[in-house]
Amino acid sequence: MVLLPSLFDGLARGVSMKKGKNQNNETDGGREAAESMAKDAKKNEMMLCSSGTVNSNKSNDFASICSKRGQKGTNQDSAIVWEKFGCQEDMIFCGIFDGHGPWGHIVAKRVKKSVPASLLCNWQKALSLTSLPHQLDTEFNSTFHHFDIWKQSYLKTYADVDLELKHHPGIDAFRSGTTALTIIKQGEHLVIANVGDSRAVLATTSDDGKLVPLQLTVDFKPNIPEEAERILQCNGRVFCLRDEPGVYRVWTPNGDTPGLALSRAIGDHCVKEFGLISVPDVTQRNIINNDQFVILATDGVWDVISNEAAVEMVSSTEDREKSAKKLVQCAMRAWKYKKRGIAMDDISAICLFFHPKLSQQVNFVKASAPAKMAKLG
Repeated sequence: MVLLPSLFDGLARGVSMKKGKNQNNETDGGREAAESMAKDAKKNEMMLCSSGTVNSNKSNDFASICSKRGQKGTNQDSAIVWEKFGCQEDMIFCGIFDGHGPWGHIVAKRVKKSVPASLLCNWQKALSLTSLPHQLDTEFNSTFHHFDIWKQSYLKTYADVDLELKHHPGIDAFRSGTTALTIIKQGEHLVIANVGDSRAVLATTSDDGKLVPLQLTVDFKPNIPEEAERILQCNGRVFCLRDEPGVYRVWTPNGDTPGLALSRAIGDHCVKEFGLISVPDVTQRNIINNDQFVILATDGVWDVISNEAAVEMVSSTEDREKSAKKLVQCAMRAWKYKKRGIAMDDISAICLFFHPKLSQQVNFVKASAPAKMAKLG
């Protein structure tokens, strides 16, 4: 892990112990410096928050974004790609957020803005509080140390953002919230943090030269046994409505709200005491040469497009700039014949490529079994 301390002077000042300043002031200073970096990144076209592409001259990474409004009103999806995240040449941040509830579009935009700056601040603070030996005992220990710093930074970031949202004077997140799926690519390290049912799928080339999908995240639905057990232990309820068989939702003990089809979300504070949590599942993957690209998409895509089909669509798009748009448009068409009579959801996707172009012509094949992410800690 290469660090450039000179580029973090503002963050360092925010997190360093200064006489006469309390911890809140220090944290605020670091957060302000991180938010200033975000403004500079957007000004210098290193950040993209709407449909388009990001292509670095000093990196092989290439990102394509597309978002389309569904048939339910305002588009509540939000996405971001931040190239050279934290002024690091080898780092890129991607995030996709699917809002829900009356204030869902506002919550999603707020979380999109808050998470990158907060994560950057917490990451730099974690680095300043730990020492990395020049040589660790094994490569595994080095990888674990690298991942652990990001994991702790992510856990604190999501908790901080959720708490800030709860007390925000201008946003009502009591019955509104958002998913939060974000990734950090730092060199060959990929760190994924997920809350909700947006999904990340990696496309990798198998030994026989075929392109296969690997699902990197869990769709956190209330009927997952571990999730349901936590909710029930907190006196929440999990059940389907008669006209929605198979769609499990979270309900308060004695009421008929909110009917949330997620077991984890940022916001939705009306059910936080009844088992809903904002704790992200944080995993990692060391990117290898066979790994080609990763897709981040909201459930508007995955409700009608399989992992296999999504990877095939993206890999077969000749112009990578149009890859996310093609996936979104295919999902929109699929809604028309797979979800007849149901209002189309908002549909958003990010495609992040790891190489200038596919290293070789690959044939697509359906994975025989879904691969599981290796999880450390």
